Amino acid sequence: MLCVAPTDEELAALKRAAVSAEWELAPGATDEMSAMAQIDVERPHVLIAFGPFSRLVELTHDRFPDMRIITDREQEGASAIADGPSSVRDLVKGLPSPGGPVT
Repeated sequence: MLCVAPTDEELAALKRAAVSAEWELAPGATDEMSAMAQIDVERPHVLIAFGPFSRLVELTHDRFPDMRIITDREQEGASAIADGPSSVRDLVKGLPSPGGPVT
């Protein structure tokens, strides 16, 4: 899982809210370029982007359409919208697995 937020403080808070024994967290990013580099290397199953990252969300969705993407606002390509950091874990658990059954 990769968390992205506009500041180091917001990123730390988002990572604290997202951490779980059920999945690994990538280092995280505060800008689009760092986030894309981590996506290319880490290949996370979930991207959590809080803040003004609509281009990142769209690019990621275009390149990896099966990646689950959680945002804090309505954005093209988002799989789910979180009310805030505290709802991230539940949204990750509630999303279907990538590559699941085709209907």
